[in-house]
Amino acid sequence: MFLARKLVGGLLDVVANVDQFIPSEPPPPRPSLQYAEQHESDEERQFRKVFQQLAGDDMEVSPAELMNILNKIVGKRGDLKTDGFSIESCRSMVAVMDSDSTGKLGFHEFKYLWNSIKKWQGVYKQYDADRSGTIGASELPGAFQAAGFPLNDQLYQMIIRRYSDEDGNMDFDNYIGCLVRLDAMCRAFQTLDKDKNGTIKVDIKEWLQLTMYS
Repeated sequence: MFLARKLVGGLLDVVANVDQFIPSEPPPPRPSLQYAEQHESDEERQFRKVFQQLAGDDMEVSPAELMNILNKIVGKRGDLKTDGFSIESCRSMVAVMDSDSTGKLGFHEFKYLWNSIKKWQGVYKQYDADRSGTIGASELPGAFQAAGFPLNDQLYQMIIRRYSDEDGNMDFDNYIGCLVRLDAMCRAFQTLDKDKNGTIKVDIKEWLQLTMYS
């Protein structure tokens, strides 16, 4: 119980620094397909065509489909060391990005995730100073800061234990999985911090909804 309270306290201490947190805009509520197609830019129309090919007839990306998409892409990149995105990792990414609780990613949710991964891929390569394909423990603070997450030492150590290997190195899929969760948790905190004073109050049902489907 003490350890759990300590870890939760450390997380809340970090995400309470909302003035330092710079996430991208969250995915907007899903508009109707007809409205979306009438108000899209040329770039969005091109992206939607790609999304239709990836998502299939239901126009949503499931965790299994996301895993296949990401692994096909990173499998072609020799400069990114990864064991591959697991189905559990992709379930977690879908859960934290699933704004309408369908269990899948619609167009805008997928686009938000895709743009975030592209941005964070650039940061990952920048901070892989020795070109090993991984980010070492000493490189992680800068890599997370550049991605928009200035964290304290306590949370860095917790992240290293959870997402890095025994030598403290973090590969690409774990880096992305960690950032997706951080981004979602910080946005959830900001939503719940209605007074914008850096603190939140949740009951047990809200806490379980926040932590279990992620």
